[in-house]
Amino acid sequence: MTDQPTVSALPAFATIALVIDAALDALVAQGTLPAGLPRAAVTCEPPRDPAHGDIATNAAMVLAKPAGTNPRALAALLTAELGKDQRIVSAEIAGPGFINLRLADGVWLDELRLIAATGADYGRSTLGQGSVVNVEYVSANPTGPMHMGHCRGAVVGDALATLLAFAGHRVVKEYYVNDAGAQVDVLARSAHVRYREALGHEVGEIPAGLYPGDYLIPVGEQLAAEFGERYAAAPEEEWLVLFRTRAVAAMLVMIRSDLALLGIHHDLFSSEAELQASGKVDEAEAWLRAHDLVYDGVLEAPKGKTLEDWEAVELPLFRSTRFGDDQDRPIRKSNGAWTYFGADLAYHFQKAQNADALVDIWGADHAGTVKRIKAAVAALTGAEGHAPKPFEIKLVQMVQLLRDGEPVKMSKRSGTFVTLADVVSEVGKDVVRFTMLTRKPDAQMDFDFAKVVEASKDNPVFYVQYAHARICRNIAKGADEGLAPAAEHLDLLGEEELALIKLAAQFPRQVEAAAAAREPHRIAFFLHDLASAFHSFYNLGNDRPEKRFIVGQDAAVSNARLFLASHIGQVIRNGLALLGVEAAQEL
Repeated sequence: MTDQPTVSALPAFATIALVIDAALDALVAQGTLPAGLPRAAVTCEPPRDPAHGDIATNAAMVLAKPAGTNPRALAALLTAELGKDQRIVSAEIAGPGFINLRLADGVWLDELRLIAATGADYGRSTLGQGSVVNVEYVSANPTGPMHMGHCRGAVVGDALATLLAFAGHRVVKEYYVNDAGAQVDVLARSAHVRYREALGHEVGEIPAGLYPGDYLIPVGEQLAAEFGERYAAAPEEEWLVLFRTRAVAAMLVMIRSDLALLGIHHDLFSSEAELQASGKVDEAEAWLRAHDLVYDGVLEAPKGKTLEDWEAVELPLFRSTRFGDDQDRPIRKSNGAWTYFGADLAYHFQKAQNADALVDIWGADHAGTVKRIKAAVAALTGAEGHAPKPFEIKLVQMVQLLRDGEPVKMSKRSGTFVTLADVVSEVGKDVVRFTMLTRKPDAQMDFDFAKVVEASKDNPVFYVQYAHARICRNIAKGADEGLAPAAEHLDLLGEEELALIKLAAQFPRQVEAAAAAREPHRIAFFLHDLASAFHSFYNLGNDRPEKRFIVGQDAAVSNARLFLASHIGQVIRNGLALLGVEAAQEL
Protein backbone atom coordinates (compact mmCIF):
# COMPACT_ATOMS: atom_id res chain seq x y z
CA MET A 1 0.00 0.00 0.00
CA THR A 2 1.06 3.59 -0.57
CA ASP A 3 1.43 6.01 2.31
CA GLN A 4 -1.52 8.19 3.30
CA PRO A 5 -1.40 11.37 1.16
CA THR A 6 -0.85 14.71 2.85
CA VAL A 7 -3.88 16.91 3.41
CA SER A 8 -2.92 19.21 0.53
CA ALA A 9 -2.86 16.25 -1.87
CA LEU A 10 -6.32 15.07 -0.90
CA PRO A 11 -9.60 15.96 -2.63
CA ALA A 12 -11.66 18.70 -1.00
CA PHE A 13 -14.17 16.43 0.76
CA ALA A 14 -11.42 14.23 2.19
CA THR A 15 -9.50 17.33 3.28
CA ILE A 16 -12.47 18.79 5.13
CA ALA A 17 -13.21 15.40 6.68
CA LEU A 18 -9.74 15.56 8.22
CA VAL A 19 -10.38 19.14 9.32
CA ILE A 20 -13.57 17.99 11.09
CA ASP A 21 -11.67 15.13 12.67
CA ALA A 22 -8.98 17.52 13.87
CA ALA A 23 -11.63 19.84 15.33
CA LEU A 24 -13.09 16.91 17.27
CA ASP A 25 -9.58 16.03 18.48
CA ALA A 26 -9.20 19.61 19.72
CA LEU A 27 -12.46 19.35 21.68
CA VAL A 28 -11.20 16.12 23.23
CA ALA A 29 -7.91 17.80 24.15
CA GLN A 30 -9.84 20.66 25.76
CA GLY A 31 -11.86 18.16 27.82
CA THR A 32 -15.17 19.29 26.34
CA LEU A 33 -15.64 16.02 24.44
CA PRO A 34 -14.94 12.55 25.89
CA ALA A 35 -12.08 10.61 24.34
CA GLY A 36 -12.66 7.38 22.46
CA LEU A 37 -16.05 8.13 20.93
CA PRO A 38 -16.58 6.10 17.73
CA ARG A 39 -16.59 8.38 14.70
CA ALA A 40 -17.38 5.91 11.93
CA ALA A 41 -20.87 7.38 11.47
CA VAL A 42 -19.60 10.95 11.07
CA THR A 43 -20.19 12.13 7.50
CA CYS A 44 -18.78 14.87 5.31
CA GLU A 45 -21.00 15.33 2.26
CA PRO A 46 -22.75 17.90 0.11
CA PRO A 47 -25.92 19.33 1.66
CA ARG A 48 -29.14 18.39 -0.06
CA ASP A 49 -29.66 22.04 -1.02
CA PRO A 50 -26.51 23.73 -2.37
CA ALA A 51 -27.89 27.04 -1.08
CA HIS A 52 -27.16 25.81 2.44
CA GLY A 53 -23.43 25.57 1.87
CA ASP A 54 -20.68 23.50 0.31
CA ILE A 55 -20.33 20.68 2.82
CA ALA A 56 -22.52 19.35 5.65
CA THR A 57 -21.56 17.18 8.60
CA ASN A 58 -23.65 15.25 11.09
CA ALA A 59 -20.79 15.05 13.61
CA ALA A 60 -22.69 16.78 16.42
CA MET A 61 -25.81 14.72 15.74
CA VAL A 62 -24.13 11.32 16.02
CA LEU A 63 -21.69 12.16 18.84
CA ALA A 64 -23.93 14.16 21.18
CA LYS A 65 -25.71 11.25 22.84
CA PRO A 66 -22.59 9.17 23.63
CA ALA A 67 -20.93 12.42 24.77
CA GLY A 68 -23.77 13.09 27.22
CA THR A 69 -24.81 16.40 25.66
CA ASN A 70 -27.34 17.67 23.15
CA PRO A 71 -26.58 18.06 19.42
CA ARG A 72 -26.92 21.83 19.18
CA ALA A 73 -24.68 22.41 22.19
CA LEU A 74 -22.01 20.17 20.70
CA ALA A 75 -22.53 21.79 17.30
CA ALA A 76 -21.86 25.22 18.83
CA LEU A 77 -18.53 24.02 20.20
CA LEU A 78 -17.62 22.33 16.95
CA THR A 79 -18.51 25.29 14.71
CA ALA A 80 -16.33 27.55 16.86
CA GLU A 81 -13.41 25.18 16.38
CA LEU A 82 -14.02 24.71 12.66
CA GLY A 83 -14.17 28.48 12.15
CA LYS A 84 -10.48 28.67 13.06
CA ASP A 85 -9.51 26.93 9.80
CA GLN A 86 -8.80 29.40 7.01
CA ARG A 87 -10.36 27.12 4.40
CA ILE A 88 -13.75 27.43 6.10
CA VAL A 89 -15.48 30.76 5.46
CA SER A 90 -18.48 30.00 7.64
CA ALA A 91 -19.85 27.19 9.81
CA GLU A 92 -23.57 27.37 10.60
CA ILE A 93 -25.83 25.17 12.69
CA ALA A 94 -28.94 23.92 10.93
CA GLY A 95 -32.01 22.19 12.36
CA PRO A 96 -31.39 19.93 15.36
CA GLY A 97 -27.59 20.03 15.05
CA PHE A 98 -26.33 19.59 11.49
CA ILE A 99 -23.44 21.85 10.52
CA ASN A 100 -23.22 23.51 7.11
CA LEU A 101 -19.83 24.71 5.94
CA ARG A 102 -18.94 27.23 3.26
CA LEU A 103 -15.43 26.94 1.90
CA ALA A 104 -13.08 29.54 0.51
CA ASP A 105 -12.97 29.78 -3.28
CA GLY A 106 -9.32 28.76 -3.14
CA VAL A 107 -10.31 25.29 -1.92
CA TRP A 108 -12.23 24.65 -5.14
CA LEU A 109 -9.57 26.18 -7.35
CA ASP A 110 -7.05 23.88 -5.66
CA GLU A 111 -9.38 21.00 -6.46
CA LEU A 112 -9.22 21.93 -10.12
CA ARG A 113 -5.42 21.98 -9.91
CA LEU A 114 -5.54 18.57 -8.19
CA ILE A 115 -7.56 17.15 -11.08
CA ALA A 116 -4.94 18.53 -13.46
CA ALA A 117 -2.07 17.10 -11.41
CA THR A 118 -3.52 13.62 -10.95
CA GLY A 119 -5.19 13.21 -14.34
CA ALA A 120 -6.41 9.67 -14.92
CA ASP A 121 -5.79 8.89 -11.23
CA TYR A 122 -8.14 11.58 -9.95
CA GLY A 123 -10.66 9.81 -7.74
CA ARG A 124 -8.47 6.75 -7.18
CA SER A 125 -8.78 5.56 -3.59
CA THR A 126 -7.05 3.40 -1.02
CA LEU A 127 -10.42 2.50 0.53
CA GLY A 128 -9.98 -1.21 -0.24
CA GLN A 129 -6.53 -1.37 1.38
CA GLY A 130 -5.49 -4.11 -0.98
CA SER A 131 -8.15 -6.59 0.16
CA VAL A 132 -9.03 -9.29 -2.37
CA VAL A 133 -12.55 -9.26 -3.79
CA ASN A 134 -13.72 -12.08 -6.03
CA VAL A 135 -16.35 -10.83 -8.49
CA GLU A 136 -18.10 -13.64 -10.33
CA TYR A 137 -20.27 -12.55 -13.24
CA VAL A 138 -21.80 -13.76 -16.50
CA SER A 139 -21.29 -17.51 -15.79
CA ALA A 140 -23.67 -18.39 -18.60
CA ASN A 141 -24.10 -22.05 -19.44
CA PRO A 142 -21.52 -22.95 -22.13
CA THR A 143 -24.15 -24.03 -24.62
CA GLY A 144 -24.04 -21.23 -27.17
CA PRO A 145 -23.01 -17.66 -27.97
CA MET A 146 -23.62 -14.84 -25.54
CA HIS A 147 -27.05 -13.28 -25.87
CA MET A 148 -28.62 -10.09 -24.58
CA GLY A 149 -30.01 -11.96 -21.59
CA HIS A 150 -26.40 -12.15 -20.38
CA CYS A 151 -25.40 -8.63 -21.36
CA ARG A 152 -26.59 -6.58 -18.43
CA GLY A 153 -25.03 -8.80 -15.78
CA ALA A 154 -21.81 -8.91 -17.79
CA VAL A 155 -21.56 -5.12 -17.92
CA VAL A 156 -22.56 -4.61 -14.29
CA GLY A 157 -20.02 -7.18 -13.09
CA ASP A 158 -17.22 -5.85 -15.25
CA ALA A 159 -17.83 -2.23 -14.27
CA LEU A 160 -17.99 -3.25 -10.62
CA ALA A 161 -14.66 -5.07 -10.90
CA THR A 162 -13.03 -2.00 -12.46
CA LEU A 163 -14.58 0.26 -9.83
CA LEU A 164 -13.37 -1.90 -6.94
CA ALA A 165 -9.83 -1.96 -8.35
CA PHE A 166 -9.90 1.86 -8.68
CA ALA A 167 -11.03 2.05 -5.05
CA GLY A 168 -8.01 0.11 -3.82
CA HIS A 169 -9.07 -3.55 -3.89
CA ARG A 170 -7.30 -6.41 -5.56
CA VAL A 171 -9.95 -7.90 -7.81
CA VAL A 172 -10.34 -11.39 -9.24
CA LYS A 173 -12.81 -11.50 -12.14
CA GLU A 174 -14.22 -15.01 -12.35
CA TYR A 175 -16.52 -16.90 -14.71
CA TYR A 176 -18.02 -20.12 -13.36
CA VAL A 177 -18.46 -22.63 -16.17
CA ASN A 178 -21.53 -24.80 -15.54
CA ASP A 179 -20.21 -27.77 -17.50
CA ALA A 180 -21.38 -30.62 -15.27
CA GLY A 181 -25.13 -30.54 -15.70
CA ALA A 182 -27.68 -32.05 -18.05
CA GLN A 183 -27.53 -29.01 -20.36
CA VAL A 184 -24.02 -29.89 -21.55
CA ASP A 185 -25.16 -33.42 -22.39
CA VAL A 186 -27.86 -31.79 -24.54
CA LEU A 187 -25.09 -29.70 -26.12
CA ALA A 188 -23.11 -32.86 -26.92
CA ARG A 189 -26.14 -34.49 -28.54
CA SER A 190 -26.80 -31.31 -30.53
CA ALA A 191 -23.19 -31.29 -31.72
CA HIS A 192 -23.53 -34.94 -32.72
CA VAL A 193 -26.45 -34.03 -35.01
CA ARG A 194 -24.33 -31.33 -36.64
CA TYR A 195 -21.44 -33.80 -36.89
CA ARG A 196 -23.62 -36.26 -38.80
CA GLU A 197 -24.94 -33.41 -40.94
CA ALA A 198 -21.36 -32.41 -41.82
CA LEU A 199 -20.70 -35.99 -42.89
CA GLY A 200 -23.58 -35.77 -45.36
CA HIS A 201 -26.17 -37.71 -43.35
CA GLU A 202 -29.78 -36.63 -43.64
CA VAL A 203 -30.68 -35.17 -40.23
CA GLY A 204 -33.88 -33.27 -41.08
CA GLU A 205 -35.18 -30.78 -38.51
CA ILE A 206 -33.14 -30.47 -35.32
CA PRO A 207 -34.97 -32.72 -32.81
CA ALA A 208 -37.01 -31.00 -30.15
CA GLY A 209 -35.07 -30.44 -26.94
CA LEU A 210 -31.72 -29.94 -28.70
CA TYR A 211 -30.01 -26.64 -29.47
CA PRO A 212 -31.03 -25.60 -33.01
CA GLY A 213 -28.69 -22.63 -33.59
CA ASP A 214 -26.38 -22.44 -36.60
CA TYR A 215 -23.44 -21.79 -34.25
CA LEU A 216 -23.00 -25.56 -33.81
CA ILE A 217 -22.44 -26.14 -37.54
CA PRO A 218 -18.67 -25.32 -37.34
CA VAL A 219 -18.37 -27.58 -34.28
CA GLY A 220 -19.93 -30.45 -36.24
CA GLU A 221 -17.61 -29.77 -39.17
CA GLN A 222 -14.54 -29.87 -36.93
CA LEU A 223 -15.66 -33.15 -35.38
CA ALA A 224 -16.36 -34.62 -38.82
CA ALA A 225 -12.92 -33.59 -40.09
CA GLU A 226 -11.25 -35.19 -37.06
CA PHE A 227 -13.23 -38.40 -36.60
CA GLY A 228 -14.87 -39.10 -39.94
CA GLU A 229 -17.61 -41.75 -39.68
CA ARG A 230 -16.21 -43.22 -36.47
CA TYR A 231 -19.05 -42.01 -34.20
CA ALA A 232 -21.82 -41.48 -36.74
CA ALA A 233 -23.67 -44.67 -35.83
CA ALA A 234 -21.91 -45.41 -32.52
CA PRO A 235 -23.95 -45.69 -29.30
CA GLU A 236 -24.11 -42.54 -27.21
CA GLU A 237 -21.93 -43.85 -24.39
CA GLU A 238 -18.98 -44.04 -26.81
CA TRP A 239 -19.01 -40.39 -27.84
CA LEU A 240 -21.02 -38.38 -25.28
CA VAL A 241 -18.13 -37.40 -22.99
CA LEU A 242 -15.80 -36.66 -25.91
CA PHE A 243 -18.34 -34.57 -27.80
CA ARG A 244 -19.32 -32.79 -24.60
CA THR A 245 -15.70 -31.83 -23.89
CA ARG A 246 -15.07 -30.65 -27.46
CA ALA A 247 -18.35 -28.74 -27.70
CA VAL A 248 -17.88 -26.98 -24.35
CA ALA A 249 -14.35 -25.96 -25.35
CA ALA A 250 -15.69 -24.53 -28.63
CA MET A 251 -18.46 -22.67 -26.81
CA LEU A 252 -15.96 -21.12 -24.39
CA VAL A 253 -13.90 -19.83 -27.31
CA MET A 254 -17.07 -18.27 -28.69
CA ILE A 255 -18.07 -16.86 -25.30
CA ARG A 256 -14.66 -15.28 -24.74
CA SER A 257 -14.84 -13.75 -28.20
CA ASP A 258 -18.34 -12.38 -27.59
CA LEU A 259 -17.35 -10.91 -24.22
CA ALA A 260 -14.28 -9.31 -25.79
CA LEU A 261 -16.64 -7.34 -28.05
CA LEU A 262 -17.79 -5.63 -24.85
CA GLY A 263 -14.23 -5.23 -23.59
CA ILE A 264 -14.73 -7.95 -20.97
CA HIS A 265 -11.90 -10.30 -20.03
CA HIS A 266 -12.04 -12.58 -17.00
CA ASP A 267 -9.06 -13.62 -14.88
CA LEU A 268 -10.42 -17.10 -14.19
CA PHE A 269 -12.72 -19.58 -15.89
CA SER A 270 -13.55 -22.15 -13.20
CA SER A 271 -15.05 -25.46 -14.33
CA GLU A 272 -17.82 -27.10 -12.34
CA ALA A 273 -16.87 -30.47 -13.80
CA GLU A 274 -13.25 -30.04 -12.74
CA LEU A 275 -14.38 -28.88 -9.30
CA GLN A 276 -16.38 -32.06 -8.77
CA ALA A 277 -13.65 -34.28 -10.24
CA SER A 278 -11.09 -32.71 -7.91
CA GLY A 279 -13.00 -33.81 -4.83
CA LYS A 280 -13.65 -30.24 -3.65
CA VAL A 281 -17.36 -30.92 -3.22
CA ASP A 282 -16.62 -33.98 -1.10
CA GLU A 283 -14.12 -31.93 0.88
CA ALA A 284 -16.74 -29.26 1.54
CA GLU A 285 -19.26 -31.91 2.67
CA ALA A 286 -16.73 -33.50 5.01
CA TRP A 287 -15.85 -30.11 6.48
CA LEU A 288 -19.51 -29.28 7.03
CA ARG A 289 -20.22 -32.64 8.64
CA ALA A 290 -17.25 -32.17 10.97
CA HIS A 291 -18.76 -28.87 12.07
CA ASP A 292 -22.29 -30.32 12.45
CA LEU A 293 -23.59 -28.30 9.52
CA VAL A 294 -24.64 -31.28 7.39
CA TYR A 295 -26.71 -34.20 8.65
CA ASP A 296 -28.69 -37.05 7.10
CA GLY A 297 -32.39 -36.33 7.26
CA VAL A 298 -35.70 -36.39 5.44
CA LEU A 299 -37.25 -33.33 3.85
CA GLU A 300 -40.83 -32.37 4.56
CA ALA A 301 -43.29 -33.29 1.84
CA PRO A 302 -43.73 -30.50 -0.74
CA LYS A 303 -46.89 -28.47 -0.39
CA GLY A 304 -49.84 -30.26 -1.92
CA LYS A 305 -48.17 -33.68 -1.76
CA THR A 306 -49.41 -36.57 0.38
CA LEU A 307 -47.66 -39.70 1.61
CA GLU A 308 -49.36 -41.61 -1.19
CA ASP A 309 -47.73 -39.63 -3.99
CA TRP A 310 -44.45 -38.62 -2.33
CA GLU A 311 -41.70 -40.91 -1.09
CA ALA A 312 -39.59 -39.77 1.86
CA VAL A 313 -35.88 -40.28 1.15
CA GLU A 314 -32.99 -39.71 3.53
CA LEU A 315 -30.60 -37.12 2.11
CA PRO A 316 -27.57 -35.18 3.35
CA LEU A 317 -29.03 -31.83 4.42
CA PHE A 318 -27.23 -28.56 5.07
CA ARG A 319 -28.44 -26.76 8.22
CA SER A 320 -29.29 -23.55 6.37
CA THR A 321 -32.07 -22.71 8.85
CA ARG A 322 -29.33 -21.79 11.32
CA PHE A 323 -28.47 -18.92 9.00
CA GLY A 324 -31.89 -17.51 8.18
CA ASP A 325 -33.12 -19.90 5.48
CA ASP A 326 -36.66 -21.22 5.76
CA GLN A 327 -35.67 -24.91 5.54
CA ASP A 328 -32.59 -27.10 5.45
CA ARG A 329 -31.34 -27.88 1.95
CA PRO A 330 -30.14 -31.14 0.36
CA ILE A 331 -26.64 -31.15 -1.11
CA ARG A 332 -27.10 -34.50 -2.91
CA LYS A 333 -29.95 -36.06 -4.85
CA SER A 334 -31.40 -39.45 -4.01
CA ASN A 335 -29.14 -41.04 -6.67
CA GLY A 336 -26.04 -39.63 -4.98
CA ALA A 337 -25.41 -36.93 -7.59
CA TRP A 338 -24.75 -33.43 -6.35
CA THR A 339 -27.59 -30.94 -6.31
CA TYR A 340 -26.99 -27.54 -7.86
CA PHE A 341 -26.86 -26.18 -4.33
CA GLY A 342 -24.26 -28.74 -3.27
CA ALA A 343 -22.01 -27.91 -6.21
CA ASP A 344 -22.47 -24.17 -5.66
CA LEU A 345 -21.68 -24.59 -2.00
CA ALA A 346 -18.36 -26.26 -2.83
CA TYR A 347 -17.59 -23.65 -5.47
CA HIS A 348 -18.05 -20.81 -3.00
CA PHE A 349 -16.03 -22.73 -0.42
CA GLN A 350 -13.17 -22.78 -2.94
CA LYS A 351 -13.56 -19.09 -3.81
CA ALA A 352 -13.67 -18.01 -0.18
CA GLN A 353 -10.32 -19.67 0.51
CA ASN A 354 -8.64 -17.21 -1.84
CA ALA A 355 -10.53 -13.97 -1.26
CA ASP A 356 -11.43 -11.57 1.54
CA ALA A 357 -14.87 -10.85 0.11
CA LEU A 358 -17.15 -12.31 -2.55
CA VAL A 359 -19.60 -10.69 -4.95
CA ASP A 360 -21.86 -12.65 -7.30
CA ILE A 361 -23.81 -11.04 -10.14
CA TRP A 362 -26.90 -13.17 -10.83
CA GLY A 363 -29.93 -12.94 -13.04
CA ALA A 364 -33.12 -12.08 -11.18
CA ASP A 365 -34.49 -15.54 -12.03
CA HIS A 366 -32.07 -16.95 -9.42
CA ALA A 367 -33.54 -14.87 -6.59
CA GLY A 368 -34.99 -17.97 -4.91
CA THR A 369 -31.53 -19.40 -4.17
CA VAL A 370 -30.00 -16.25 -2.66
CA LYS A 371 -30.90 -17.01 0.93
CA ARG A 372 -29.53 -20.55 0.94
CA ILE A 373 -26.20 -19.79 -0.73
CA LYS A 374 -25.68 -16.83 1.60
CA ALA A 375 -26.34 -19.19 4.49
CA ALA A 376 -23.80 -21.63 3.10
CA VAL A 377 -21.08 -19.01 2.72
CA ALA A 378 -21.77 -17.72 6.22
CA ALA A 379 -21.36 -21.27 7.52
CA LEU A 380 -18.25 -22.04 5.51
CA THR A 381 -16.40 -18.84 6.35
CA GLY A 382 -17.72 -18.09 9.81
CA ALA A 383 -17.02 -21.29 11.72
CA GLU A 384 -14.62 -21.70 14.63
CA GLY A 385 -15.12 -18.18 15.92
CA HIS A 386 -14.29 -16.40 12.66
CA ALA A 387 -16.45 -13.59 11.33
CA PRO A 388 -18.13 -14.67 8.08
CA LYS A 389 -16.51 -13.22 4.99
CA PRO A 390 -18.52 -10.47 3.31
CA PHE A 391 -20.63 -11.95 0.54
CA GLU A 392 -23.08 -10.06 -1.62
CA ILE A 393 -25.34 -11.14 -4.45
CA LYS A 394 -26.48 -8.49 -6.91
CA LEU A 395 -29.58 -9.45 -8.87
CA VAL A 396 -29.92 -8.13 -12.41
CA GLN A 397 -33.21 -7.88 -14.25
CA MET A 398 -33.56 -8.93 -17.87
CA VAL A 399 -33.47 -6.37 -20.68
CA GLN A 400 -36.30 -6.12 -23.19
CA LEU A 401 -35.07 -5.33 -26.68
CA LEU A 402 -37.32 -3.07 -28.73
CA ARG A 403 -37.32 -1.81 -32.29
CA ASP A 404 -40.02 0.70 -33.22
CA GLY A 405 -41.70 -0.17 -29.95
CA GLU A 406 -41.95 -3.85 -30.79
CA PRO A 407 -39.95 -6.72 -29.25
CA VAL A 408 -36.96 -7.70 -31.38
CA LYS A 409 -37.21 -11.09 -33.05
CA MET A 410 -34.77 -13.89 -32.41
CA SER A 411 -31.53 -14.37 -34.29
CA LYS A 412 -31.32 -17.20 -36.83
CA ARG A 413 -27.75 -17.84 -35.78
CA SER A 414 -28.73 -18.44 -32.18
CA GLY A 415 -32.01 -20.19 -32.83
CA THR A 416 -33.69 -18.86 -29.71
CA PHE A 417 -32.34 -15.44 -28.79
CA VAL A 418 -30.73 -12.18 -29.93
CA THR A 419 -26.95 -12.42 -29.78
CA LEU A 420 -24.80 -9.92 -27.99
CA ALA A 421 -22.51 -9.78 -31.03
CA ASP A 422 -25.38 -8.65 -33.27
CA VAL A 423 -26.35 -5.83 -30.90
CA VAL A 424 -22.77 -4.61 -30.39
CA SER A 425 -22.27 -4.67 -34.15
CA GLU A 426 -25.31 -2.46 -34.67
CA VAL A 427 -24.96 0.18 -31.92
CA GLY A 428 -21.38 -0.19 -30.62
CA LYS A 429 -19.73 -1.36 -27.42
CA ASP A 430 -19.84 1.98 -25.63
CA VAL A 431 -23.56 2.51 -26.21
CA VAL A 432 -24.34 -0.98 -24.93
CA ARG A 433 -22.16 -0.66 -21.84
CA PHE A 434 -23.31 2.80 -20.80
CA THR A 435 -26.96 2.02 -21.42
CA MET A 436 -26.78 -1.07 -19.20
CA LEU A 437 -25.69 1.17 -16.32
CA THR A 438 -28.29 3.92 -16.70
CA ARG A 439 -30.67 2.16 -14.31
CA LYS A 440 -30.24 0.21 -11.10
CA PRO A 441 -29.57 -3.44 -11.97
CA ASP A 442 -32.68 -4.69 -10.16
CA ALA A 443 -34.96 -2.35 -12.14
CA GLN A 444 -36.60 -3.40 -15.39
CA MET A 445 -34.98 -2.00 -18.53
CA ASP A 446 -36.01 -1.48 -22.14
CA PHE A 447 -33.26 -1.27 -24.75
CA ASP A 448 -34.74 0.55 -27.71
CA PHE A 449 -32.39 0.41 -30.70
CA ALA A 450 -33.52 3.83 -31.92
CA LYS A 451 -33.40 5.63 -28.58
CA VAL A 452 -29.96 4.42 -27.46
CA VAL A 453 -28.33 6.06 -30.49
CA GLU A 454 -30.58 9.12 -30.55
CA ALA A 455 -28.75 12.48 -30.53
CA SER A 456 -30.92 13.90 -27.76
CA LYS A 457 -30.60 15.09 -24.18
CA ASP A 458 -33.14 12.38 -23.35
CA ASN A 459 -30.50 9.80 -24.25
CA PRO A 460 -28.02 9.70 -21.31
CA VAL A 461 -25.37 7.99 -23.43
CA PHE A 462 -25.37 10.82 -25.96
CA TYR A 463 -25.78 13.51 -23.29
CA VAL A 464 -22.62 12.54 -21.42
CA GLN A 465 -20.59 11.89 -24.56
CA TYR A 466 -21.72 15.19 -26.08
CA ALA A 467 -20.43 17.06 -23.03
CA HIS A 468 -16.97 15.57 -23.56
CA ALA A 469 -17.09 16.19 -27.31
CA ARG A 470 -18.08 19.82 -26.68
CA ILE A 471 -15.08 20.21 -24.39
CA CYS A 472 -12.75 18.78 -27.02
CA ARG A 473 -14.23 21.04 -29.67
CA ASN A 474 -13.75 24.17 -27.57
CA ILE A 475 -10.16 23.33 -26.71
CA ALA A 476 -9.47 22.74 -30.40
CA LYS A 477 -11.17 26.04 -31.29
CA GLY A 478 -9.10 27.81 -28.65
CA ALA A 479 -5.92 26.33 -30.09
CA ASP A 480 -6.86 27.71 -33.51
CA GLU A 481 -7.03 31.14 -31.89
CA GLY A 482 -3.74 30.77 -30.04
CA LEU A 483 -5.37 29.93 -26.70
CA ALA A 484 -4.69 26.98 -24.38
CA PRO A 485 -5.88 25.74 -20.97
CA ALA A 486 -3.86 27.54 -18.29
CA ALA A 487 -4.10 27.83 -14.51
CA GLU A 488 -2.48 31.26 -14.11
CA HIS A 489 -5.73 33.22 -13.79
CA LEU A 490 -8.17 30.82 -12.15
CA ASP A 491 -9.17 33.62 -9.75
CA LEU A 492 -11.08 35.10 -12.70
CA LEU A 493 -13.57 32.23 -12.60
CA GLY A 494 -16.96 33.17 -11.18
CA GLU A 495 -19.71 31.56 -9.13
CA GLU A 496 -21.10 29.54 -12.05
CA GLU A 497 -17.69 28.08 -12.79
CA LEU A 498 -17.06 27.31 -9.10
CA ALA A 499 -20.41 25.49 -8.93
CA LEU A 500 -19.21 23.23 -11.74
CA ILE A 501 -15.96 22.51 -9.90
CA LYS A 502 -17.85 21.75 -6.69
CA LEU A 503 -19.90 19.13 -8.50
CA ALA A 504 -16.84 17.59 -10.18
CA ALA A 505 -15.15 17.49 -6.76
CA GLN A 506 -17.72 14.94 -5.63
CA PHE A 507 -16.24 12.32 -7.96
CA PRO A 508 -13.74 10.83 -5.44
CA ARG A 509 -16.41 10.34 -2.80
CA GLN A 510 -18.80 8.95 -5.42
CA VAL A 511 -16.15 6.38 -6.31
CA GLU A 512 -15.81 5.29 -2.69
CA ALA A 513 -19.56 5.25 -2.07
CA ALA A 514 -20.25 3.26 -5.25
CA ALA A 515 -17.48 0.78 -4.44
CA ALA A 516 -18.67 0.31 -0.86
CA ALA A 517 -22.26 -0.25 -2.02
CA ARG A 518 -21.13 -2.44 -4.98
CA GLU A 519 -23.17 -0.18 -7.27
CA PRO A 520 -21.32 0.98 -10.40
CA HIS A 521 -24.46 2.59 -11.80
CA ARG A 522 -23.88 5.43 -9.33
CA ILE A 523 -20.96 6.54 -11.49
CA ALA A 524 -23.21 6.69 -14.56
CA PHE A 525 -25.73 8.75 -12.60
CA PHE A 526 -22.98 11.12 -11.43
CA LEU A 527 -21.66 11.55 -14.96
CA HIS A 528 -25.13 12.46 -16.18
CA ASP A 529 -25.42 15.10 -13.45
CA LEU A 530 -21.98 16.50 -14.27
CA ALA A 531 -22.73 16.56 -18.00
CA SER A 532 -26.03 18.32 -17.31
CA ALA A 533 -24.28 20.97 -15.23
CA PHE A 534 -21.66 21.45 -17.93
CA HIS A 535 -24.28 21.84 -20.67
CA SER A 536 -26.16 24.36 -18.51
CA PHE A 537 -23.03 26.44 -18.03
CA TYR A 538 -22.14 26.15 -21.70
CA ASN A 539 -25.60 27.36 -22.69
CA LEU A 540 -25.19 30.53 -20.60
CA GLY A 541 -22.98 31.78 -23.40
CA ASN A 542 -25.89 31.74 -25.82
CA ASP A 543 -27.37 34.83 -24.18
CA ARG A 544 -24.34 36.11 -22.28
CA PRO A 545 -21.25 36.27 -24.52
CA GLU A 546 -19.07 37.08 -21.50
CA LYS A 547 -19.81 33.56 -20.19
CA ARG A 548 -18.50 31.72 -23.24
CA PHE A 549 -15.41 29.61 -22.93
CA ILE A 550 -13.64 31.76 -25.47
CA VAL A 551 -14.28 35.42 -24.71
CA GLY A 552 -13.38 37.92 -27.39
CA GLN A 553 -9.92 39.34 -26.78
CA ASP A 554 -9.71 38.27 -23.12
CA ALA A 555 -7.05 35.57 -23.25
CA ALA A 556 -6.73 35.32 -19.46
CA VAL A 557 -10.40 34.47 -18.90
CA SER A 558 -10.51 32.24 -21.97
CA ASN A 559 -7.48 30.21 -20.90
CA ALA A 560 -8.83 29.84 -17.36
CA ARG A 561 -12.18 28.60 -18.65
CA LEU A 562 -10.49 26.24 -21.08
CA PHE A 563 -8.50 24.91 -18.12
CA LEU A 564 -11.80 24.37 -16.30
CA ALA A 565 -13.34 22.65 -19.32
CA SER A 566 -10.29 20.48 -19.88
CA HIS A 567 -10.42 19.07 -16.38
CA ILE A 568 -14.17 18.67 -16.24
CA GLY A 569 -13.46 16.56 -19.31
CA GLN A 570 -10.84 14.64 -17.32
CA VAL A 571 -13.41 13.76 -14.67
CA ILE A 572 -15.84 12.62 -17.36
CA ARG A 573 -13.10 10.47 -18.92
CA ASN A 574 -12.24 8.96 -15.55
CA GLY A 575 -15.86 8.11 -14.87
CA LEU A 576 -16.41 6.64 -18.31
CA ALA A 577 -13.26 4.54 -17.93
CA LEU A 578 -14.75 2.97 -14.80
CA LEU A 579 -17.76 2.00 -16.89
CA GLY A 580 -15.54 0.60 -19.65
CA VAL A 581 -16.60 3.35 -22.07
CA GLU A 582 -14.32 5.45 -24.26
CA ALA A 583 -14.92 9.21 -24.21
CA ALA A 584 -16.06 10.62 -27.55
CA GLN A 585 -13.77 13.21 -29.12
CA GLU A 586 -16.47 14.39 -31.52
CA LEU A 587 -20.13 13.67 -32.27
